[in-house]
Amino acid sequence: MTEQRVLVIGLDPATIDGWDPAPVQAAIARGRTRFDEQGIEADYCLVTPDDTAEGAIAAALTGRTYACVVIGGGIRDHEPLLPLFERVVNLVRQHQPDAAIAFNSSPDDCADAARRWLR
Repeated sequence: MTEQRVLVIGLDPATIDGWDPAPVQAAIARGRTRFDEQGIEADYCLVTPDDTAEGAIAAALTGRTYACVVIGGGIRDHEPLLPLFERVVNLVRQHQPDAAIAFNSSPDDCADAARRWLR
């Protein structure tokens, strides 16, 4: 059986100024539960959108082999974070070249995004 481990890369909602993290943290918890229910091993790399993000993401990508990397909408959809999104995609290509890249629509559906690419 091939490795089915997934890495989810997203923003840590507790580190965003002026933002109530509780709803996003609850959605992340529901998303983790969905991975468990589907029998998919998942690691999360939640970062602060600052100069520490790239190093944290590179460390997560080099720690294990992943079949799929899900990049969250907080990084992807917020236009000021476009340079970070580009770096994330290129870090995945560099450190996990055999991993599929998936995009979720919310923290709740990370498992569904990964499932589209897992065999």
